[in-house]
Amino acid sequence: MTYKPFLLAALISCGISLTSCNKAGEDLNSIAFELCQYIPDHELLERSKDFMTSDFYAVLDTMFNLPEHEAMDHEWLHYFVTGNGGTIADYTVDSVELKDETHALAFLTVRQKWEDGSFCPEEDNEVHKLYMEKVDGKWLISDFDEHKQDCINGIANWRKEEALRQTISNYLVKEIGSQYLQGDVCIPVLMLVSTEERSPEEAQVYGDFWVFNYDIVGDTLKTVSGGNHAGRLSLAKEGEQLVVTNFEQTVDGAGNEASAKQIFGEHYDIYQNMHSNDDVREAVRQEQLQQYVKQHGLKVKCYQDYGWDAVEL
Repeated sequence: MTYKPFLLAALISCGISLTSCNKAGEDLNSIAFELCQYIPDHELLERSKDFMTSDFYAVLDTMFNLPEHEAMDHEWLHYFVTGNGGTIADYTVDSVELKDETHALAFLTVRQKWEDGSFCPEEDNEVHKLYMEKVDGKWLISDFDEHKQDCINGIANWRKEEALRQTISNYLVKEIGSQYLQGDVCIPVLMLVSTEERSPEEAQVYGDFWVFNYDIVGDTLKTVSGGNHAGRLSLAKEGEQLVVTNFEQTVDGAGNEASAKQIFGEHYDIYQNMHSNDDVREAVRQEQLQQYVKQHGLKVKCYQDYGWDAVEL
C-alpha cells in the first residue's frame, strides 16, 4: 500500500496506535497537557471545577475540606503531586492511550522546579497517571493516580471516626461532665491513642480524655470545672446506634502509673508521651474548641482557665 506524503505524515503525527489522537482527530497530548494545569497542588482551586468530572471534583472538594483532628491527617492529599518542599510541578505528557471514545489515560512525567526556575535532580522525577473522560464533547480529568478511590475511602473512614468521636463526646458530657460543677457548656477534649475494631459491631478506644465545663462570658469560654479521664472505652452497636458499654479509667494518686500500664498495655508509651506533653494537649484542645464553636455558631474568640491569660481561638 502506498501513502501520499501528507497522509503518511498525518498518520505518524497521530500515532497509528491512537496514543495521541483519536479518530475524530483530537490531539489528546495537547488536551492532557492543558488539563495538567488544573491538577490540585496543595489546594483544590475553584477554577479546576470546570476541568474535572463532577464526581471527581465532588470527592476532592469534600476531602480537602474535612477538619483535621491531628496534624497532617491528609498529608497525601494536600501535597498531591509536588510534596512538601516549595517546588512547582512541571509536567510532560509522555503518551496518551485512548481506551474508548470517551475514556483516555495519559502518562505524565513530573519534574520538580524551584521558584528560581532551576530543576531538582532528574532522579527525583515521577511518573503519574491522568485519567480523562469526555463529557458533553469536552475532555475532563476523571481521576489522578486512583486518588478518587483514596478520597472515597478517606471520607468513609472520616465519617466512621466522626460517629465514634461523637459517641464518646456525648458519653463524656453525660456521664463525666455532669459530675463536675456545671457551666453553660461542656466540651470534652479527645486525644485518641488507638482504636481497635473487635468486629464490625464492637470496638475498643484507648485515649487521654479531658472534660471541661465553661461559662460563656462575652466572647470568652471561662473554665468552671473539669479534669482528666484517661482509659479504655468499649463501644458496641445497639441497633443502628453506637453506644459506650464500658469505660475503664486510670486511677488517681499513687496507683496511676500502674493502672495506666495495665489498661493501655502496648499503647502505654504513646499514651504517656501524649499525656505528659502540655503543648500537645493545649494544641488539640484549641483545635477541638474551634470546631465546637464553629459547629454551634458561638460568638466566642477565646478560652480562659482560672488564673491564666485568655487564649485566642
